[in-house]
Amino acid sequence: MKKDSSLGKYRETLREIIFEAETPAGKLFDIILIVSIVLSVLVVMLDSVSTIRNSYGGFLVFSEWFFTFLFTIEYFLRLSCVDRPFKYATSFFGIVDLLAIIPTYLSLFLPGSQFLTVIRILRVLRIFRVFKLVQYLVEIRVLNQALRASRRKIIVFLFTVFTLVIVFGSMMYVIEGEQNGFTSIPRSIYWAIVTLTTVGYGDISPKTCFGQTLAAVIMIIGYAIIAVPTGIVTTEIARSTRRKVSTQACRVCSAEDHDIDAKHCKYCGAKL
Repeated sequence: MKKDSSLGKYRETLREIIFEAETPAGKLFDIILIVSIVLSVLVVMLDSVSTIRNSYGGFLVFSEWFFTFLFTIEYFLRLSCVDRPFKYATSFFGIVDLLAIIPTYLSLFLPGSQFLTVIRILRVLRIFRVFKLVQYLVEIRVLNQALRASRRKIIVFLFTVFTLVIVFGSMMYVIEGEQNGFTSIPRSIYWAIVTLTTVGYGDISPKTCFGQTLAAVIMIIGYAIIAVPTGIVTTEIARSTRRKVSTQACRVCSAEDHDIDAKHCKYCGAKL
């Protein structure tokens, strides 16, 4: 019983350090991890520069393995201090944590010049470490909550835009025709998307008077459309900032963003 009690106390202390941000130990852990993530991403970026890699290749390799071991330890510590390790491992941050370390180990099993291209692609996956920063920024949590709250409105908005570009693209195909570069409806829809979003690559452009008039209308509509998702998300951000949330993480599923007075996790129902 004493052994189980000591183990439970150890896991609870470890969970507070890793998942909480209100205790001094938790804040220190987050700061060390943020610095490590930034430095590890910097190492990957520097390693992609051939002149730097030729001069400091050994140091970069050592640094890469050092950060890989550090994040590996952190990953297994996270799994060990939650009640449902598989749930955390299959969550967004759990997958990001795994993607941050696995390419380095995979490179050990892909030796030889014929696999160098594959290894380079795997090394790019280490940039996923930068996503680990998301869980330590309160502002990102507010933005994420606002995006979730407004997802239905945004889906309806995107469906409307999708319908518009099909209609406009089809009209432009009929007006301009293949002789002016609008060789198919899909290509005309591509032009409508580029024009509606005010990107304007210029690889296709209308030549007739009617086509240019329609293009002008689409451009004006594009400016109006840009403001719609901004307004939707801004409204939800304002609502999110008015709602005070705690940084406390659920001991079972490691979810956050709970109300300050919450007694149970809103995702799995476990007691906080």
